[in-house]
Amino acid sequence: MSCERAGRCPALDWKAEPLKVTVRNARFQQWEALLANRNKRQRAGLFLIQGVRPISLAAANGWRFESLLRPDGKQLSEWARGIIAGSDADVIDVAPELLAELGERGSGEPELIAVGVTRPDDFDRIACGPDFFGIVFDRPVSPGNVGTLIRSADAFGASAVVVSGHAADIYDPKAVRASTGSLFGLPVVRARSTGEVASWVRDRQRAGIALRIVGTDEHGTADIADYDLTGPLLIVIGNETTGLSAGWREVCDDIVRIPIGGGASSLNAATAGSVLLYEAARQRRAAQR
Repeated sequence: MSCERAGRCPALDWKAEPLKVTVRNARFQQWEALLANRNKRQRAGLFLIQGVRPISLAAANGWRFESLLRPDGKQLSEWARGIIAGSDADVIDVAPELLAELGERGSGEPELIAVGVTRPDDFDRIACGPDFFGIVFDRPVSPGNVGTLIRSADAFGASAVVVSGHAADIYDPKAVRASTGSLFGLPVVRARSTGEVASWVRDRQRAGIALRIVGTDEHGTADIADYDLTGPLLIVIGNETTGLSAGWREVCDDIVRIPIGGGASSLNAATAGSVLLYEAARQRRAAQR
């Protein structure tokens, strides 16, 4: 459940406390839990955002901040003051040494950390029209791979990213960091199963969108450069170790391959997804000329 200001979670309602944290109190422990504990992030509907670009993109794209943490007694930059001025979030002064503990390891004390409010895993967030171009990452294990694929999807103009099945958390700090803020620039939705995604695709098809599902595998029937990746398209990348599941193989219209050479037997899943995203974007640009 999201803890937006209009409907704050009782367990996180700290209005009675001064907006200053100088010891490892319950509030600080909650922030620590948001870094390390997926279940607590899920229950609270909150996660931590760090870095100038991610925080700026989150603010620019209308993501809500539950609170903004700044170092107690320190002068802030014009950027940080602007973020604070543009938000209705609680501003909390945190002892610098405690703020450093919440920051990225080895990077010192951050100037600002945002406690962001997660968005619902709702397919209504995804607009699907004749130019739709999305990607599914099925059961990824590595949050870094999730963030990397989100970043590539954003860079190559994809419409949305879907993370399906039992997967790494898109709000894990490693995923948020690896996305370099792209998590906030396009819809990223978690789906419980292949069937949930397939049902959404069938609904789009009944609505008149000729949406195709294209999987990827080293034994695919066509090289990506020889396959038409224009038109409404949903690309599927499988798990890092086991590849496409049997369920996804059944619902895919086609399965393509990325030709590789050298001593490598396969590509990293996020790398493979990035190559496919690039090729799809290349073909679409060529079709518009």
